[in-house]
Amino acid sequence: MSRIGLSVVIPVYDEAESLRELHPEIVGVLESLGRPWEILYIDDGSRDGSDQIVAKLALDSRVRGLSFRRNFGKSAALAVGFGLARGEWILTMDADLQDDPRELPKLVEALEGGFDLVSGWKQNRLDPASKTLPSRLFNAVTSAVAGIALHDFNCGFKLYRREVVETVEVYGELHRFIPALAHWRGFRVGEVAVRHRVRKYGRSKFGAARFVNGFLDLLSAAFLSTSALKPLHLFGRIGLLFLVFGMLLGLWFAIQWLGGEPIRVRPLMLFGAGLVLLGIQLILMGLLGEMIARLGAGDAHYPVRARYNLDGEGA
Repeated sequence: MSRIGLSVVIPVYDEAESLRELHPEIVGVLESLGRPWEILYIDDGSRDGSDQIVAKLALDSRVRGLSFRRNFGKSAALAVGFGLARGEWILTMDADLQDDPRELPKLVEALEGGFDLVSGWKQNRLDPASKTLPSRLFNAVTSAVAGIALHDFNCGFKLYRREVVETVEVYGELHRFIPALAHWRGFRVGEVAVRHRVRKYGRSKFGAARFVNGFLDLLSAAFLSTSALKPLHLFGRIGLLFLVFGMLLGLWFAIQWLGGEPIRVRPLMLFGAGLVLLGIQLILMGLLGEMIARLGAGDAHYPVRARYNLDGEGA
């Protein structure tokens, strides 16, 4: 399949009314860029006729799409879209009309400036406080854990170089943390303020549960990205900490016994013994994790910024 300049990947879930307005907007902006393009609509099990609209749009040879049999989530839609995209650059955006396609040139300029991933920042977000306030807390916590300062991790309006989407694995609900995953992989991640629009049709598909799930997914992403190939470093450190404290408590009781103090079963003694046992278990878990990680180490992919004389030619 021949490569093209820009692929637009759009997850769709019950956005039939929005699609009719969104598609002409996107096409107009893409035509103004002057490079080959394609649009991929990934229908995530819609029940409002969105799949039929995608089928009609796909009569244009530059538009492709597919429909899941049921709703699998945004991460699944993005993962499939990334796999189908043929562009050297890949743009993602939501189908609810809140992302303004006319902001795309800003992302293009930033990517041409040297970034590998440019994330939109809904600086003036036109959503109710029930969404904006928890989102600010979520972004602050994610920035602290990820080690990269972004204002809006969850913004769906992003532009990627192809190597990023080929390297970062998206599953579960990890689409919220793609900038963090890319940063941990060594890619250069930037942010651009973009215009945000009020939702015109339908309602948001995300409830309060996404914040709890988001926190758990953040822990999962952080562990898998930073400790997946060295689990003994994580579990071993915690295990050694527990083991040392437990042994110190045991040593203190042993010194008392040698000094003539009778040994009695005390809560602190039981606590020390528990720490020793827990520490040993954590160290063993780390060793088992090392064995599993060793089996998958051969499949690890490490992004490369540049290659120098790897073909053996030259001095």
